[in-house]
Amino acid sequence: MSAADLRDSQVLILIGTWLFYFLIHSSLASLRIKRLVAGRWPGLMPAYRLFFNLVALLLLLPPLYLTYQLDGPWLWRWSGPAAWFANGLALLAIALFYWTLRYYDSGEFIGLKQWREQIGSVQDHERFHLSPLHRFVRHPWYFLGLVLIWSRDMNLPFLLTAIVITLYFWLGSKLEEKKLLLYHGSVYQRYREQVPGLLPLPWRYLSRAVAEEMERDANKG
Repeated sequence: MSAADLRDSQVLILIGTWLFYFLIHSSLASLRIKRLVAGRWPGLMPAYRLFFNLVALLLLLPPLYLTYQLDGPWLWRWSGPAAWFANGLALLAIALFYWTLRYYDSGEFIGLKQWREQIGSVQDHERFHLSPLHRFVRHPWYFLGLVLIWSRDMNLPFLLTAIVITLYFWLGSKLEEKKLLLYHGSVYQRYREQVPGLLPLPWRYLSRAVAEEMERDANKG
């Protein structure tokens, strides 16, 4: 096998590994699969979120390993002031990610709350809440992830990974919003009409007062 053939096969394996991960991740996150498990094995539902997060973490290891192990020519590498700027953006994205954790119910997100309280319902129970970043972008974690990914040096394997993850974030945000519309109805529809999905836009955001009003409307009663 020539070097070019080997490189092509490695690229296909990398892309296939990422696609397999996204297929499993999306399937397990879907209401269809959750309803199937709840209907056939209701006793498993309190542990479903924990299981989902564990599978998502374990299946993430192979594509990440391939991304960093496969060789490829550098397409671009930040240097000088550009490197300081790119790394500064990455550090800011990480800091903002950890800052936003305070606005989430970490117990429910991980699945510990469902396990402790033996919650077996399909739908999430976290109330409609807008963190400060949610006033500017509907999916702040996806946005911060994109900043982190695209501020790195790029060889071919990493570029393919960045492209595939970006496409998945876009598709995943669409699938996630179907559930959010189901959970929160017209309030989320209003929110979606006023705030961009993945990339903040300076002219589209919510004031703090409007965000608080939306929260009251969604959680009253």
